[in-house]
Amino acid sequence: MTEKLKILVLYPHPPEPDGVSMQGHYLIRGLKENGVDVMPCDRENNIEKEWALHSFKPDVAIGIGFWADAPGLIFYPQEHGVQPVPWFNADGWVANYHDTLNKLPLVVATSNWVKDTYKRDGVKDNVHVCHIGFDPEAFHPIPRSDPRIKELRRLLDIQDDEKMILTVGGDVTSKGAQEMFKALKIVDSKFKKWKYVLKAWDSFSADDHGKEEEKLISELGLDHDKITYLRGKLSPEFMGILLNACDIYAAPSRLEGFGMIQLEAQACAKPVISINVGGPKDTIIHNKTGFLVDVAEEIKLDKEWAYPWMGFETQHQVLFSEPKIFAYRGNVNQLADYTLRLLNDDKLRETMGRAGAQHALDNFHYKVTAKRMIDLIEKYVIKK
Repeated sequence: MTEKLKILVLYPHPPEPDGVSMQGHYLIRGLKENGVDVMPCDRENNIEKEWALHSFKPDVAIGIGFWADAPGLIFYPQEHGVQPVPWFNADGWVANYHDTLNKLPLVVATSNWVKDTYKRDGVKDNVHVCHIGFDPEAFHPIPRSDPRIKELRRLLDIQDDEKMILTVGGDVTSKGAQEMFKALKIVDSKFKKWKYVLKAWDSFSADDHGKEEEKLISELGLDHDKITYLRGKLSPEFMGILLNACDIYAAPSRLEGFGMIQLEAQACAKPVISINVGGPKDTIIHNKTGFLVDVAEEIKLDKEWAYPWMGFETQHQVLFSEPKIFAYRGNVNQLADYTLRLLNDDKLRETMGRAGAQHALDNFHYKVTAKRMIDLIEKYVIKK
């Protein structure tokens, strides 16, 4: 009888309702359902990691994070004789640990954009893509007539004849909310019965951007009564209800490595408006499950700060040989056009929603994405 593959998963454990935690949580569920012997382990607690590495004796240790987490997710398993498999996201650049990453048999990226970012910055031939999965028990279509949806729309002051647009993020400016405000200024002259709900975490970033957002709302002359902010943690189960309560999910993100909420919105049969760059290109099918607006502006930097927490000895500036793109801005006029099309066409929203739900289930169910991870490990690491 063939022995089960044994995998240790290093991630924030026990999980919080944030992206990195849920990425690990869904992977573990999927690995178990695919017949893998799997153990969850907190990525920060060294005594727990050492105990797990020596008592569980895994074939590999999957570490969830990004390149700056290399000391805990790559070096630590190596020091204890276990092969690490980093499953990494990316921000604007990969500043360090290139040699370490290049020596691994497998580096897993959460999207093709993340893969391209690692390759651009010097991690060449061993980067492969495994998308993040979602939980169809938490994220699935719920009829508008369901009492749970009706009650939440009542609490959000969404009238029966109004359409609700939703954006969710750690801070909503990073998800394109300021571009959406500008688009809604155009929309409002042609369609009045909309409400915009924005959900952010309690964070310094959300506070700082919130001031910019309030100023922009006033400058544009938008009706503050049409805009509602929600803050703090929400459980995955309640997030599924919130997504089902909206009519359109909008997130033309300024920088999006994957876009988990956009995927979950599709799973809830909501058309998604995003941007044609980054993770959304992997998850959203333009004109079928939603709309992808063009990039109107690329934010490039010719230098950036490096810090000790990135693995450097001192804080210093790194000069790039050529400017690197660190963020994007979506086309506001296209955002307005696609929003108006969806607001005015109930059938289009329904058709795109159904297509999105099926697309999510077929390609991003946590069991499907976990099987992809197993296949990558068996091909490049275990080599069965």
